[in-house]
Amino acid sequence: MMKIRLIPTLLILIVVAVTVRLGFWQRDRAHQKEALQAHITQYESAPAQTVGAAPIALKDIEFHRVRAVGQFMPQQVVYLDNRPYNDQPGFYVVMPFKLRDGGYVLVNRGWLPRNMNERTTIEPYDTPKGEIEIEGIARADATRAYELGQGGSAAHQPIRQNLDVASYATETGLPLQPFVIQQISDDGDRLVRQRPRRASSATTAICSSGGVWPPPPWYSACMRPGAARRTPGWRRARSPKAAQTTDRRRARDALHARRAPRKAPTLKEDR
Repeated sequence: MMKIRLIPTLLILIVVAVTVRLGFWQRDRAHQKEALQAHITQYESAPAQTVGAAPIALKDIEFHRVRAVGQFMPQQVVYLDNRPYNDQPGFYVVMPFKLRDGGYVLVNRGWLPRNMNERTTIEPYDTPKGEIEIEGIARADATRAYELGQGGSAAHQPIRQNLDVASYATETGLPLQPFVIQQISDDGDRLVRQRPRRASSATTAICSSGGVWPPPPWYSACMRPGAARRTPGWRRARSPKAAQTTDRRRARDALHARRAPRKAPTLKEDR
């Protein structure tokens, strides 16, 4: 006979339901990231779209391969701090690009190592003069780093923590496109352009049953074998009479064991 305590049992059922729901949510997130990575790969392999003066919505261009013709504006460069590369501190060089047929777009030109003796000293790099053609990937921003407060990204600073496209357009008065070109073409400027892929977590393996492997912690939390049996809500009831009968039986068995004659060892056992 099983005696079930109502409140602990309800708590167990609620915890199991919540953890299972969270497990499905985590699995769905993995599938969404996989789909996003597939789209990114498809867009980056497609022919480059030309960026001109006509505004292009971010949702229509993000992750697409793009090309632009114009010239850099080095006098308004911004260096994004705390961008390590191969465990070495450095900056991202973000510079406005004046398009041939009018309009402007921000370009994340690449990575530059930090001067280890003086943080604010920028290592030398080259900026092409005159009109050039660049290729890259359209991004929502030039990557974002964690920061406490907004002081590190204040306007009119050459070195900042983050750079918002709309805020920079207001600061400079430039009619910028609402995205940043992450440059991939090489123009001999000594900047590093090998960057990690953003959707790397989308490579999470999916097991054949459709779940995430390794299993999310939400699943494992509710699938421990015997978890319910070890909870205080499930106990086998013992009446006082049944308990007394069990104790008497154990005492009788122990008494018989003490009174039983000891078997004499045989010759074979002595050897």
